[in-house]
Amino acid sequence: MRRYICVLILLFAFFSLPTFLAAQDSGGGRGQHESGFSLGQNYPNPFNPETRIPFDLGDDLFVDGRPVVVSLRIYTILQQYVASPTVLDHPLGDGTPLINLEFTQPGHYEAYWDGTNGRGRQVASGMYFMRLDVNGRSVVRKLLVSK
Repeated sequence: MRRYICVLILLFAFFSLPTFLAAQDSGGGRGQHESGFSLGQNYPNPFNPETRIPFDLGDDLFVDGRPVVVSLRIYTILQQYVASPTVLDHPLGDGTPLINLEFTQPGHYEAYWDGTNGRGRQVASGMYFMRLDVNGRSVVRKLLVSK
């Protein structure tokens, strides 16, 4: 019975994952995204218990002088929200959740995730997805938790 449930979960994830990724870009390389931002691979990967997530905001995003709105969220393979990492080196201070934060300058930034969910509990080992949203555009990457 347990094996049957695992197979069903994997099949569900396999068939629903394309809809999760459909509107997003793969974020495959470390190079600049055509929209002026990129999401780097977290390090270390796999990790236990914490990781850093690099991302870049290019000059193209700031040509009109307005701030850029950035969010970073972690999801399970079943597309369930897990947590939002905190930003490092932001004017609001380290430890600010990276949800709809405004950035006023281009540059290289980093987020920090301690491997816990919204309730403060350590997440299980496995594959997760991180999604960076910048001004309504998204890029997704995989990350691994290993215990």
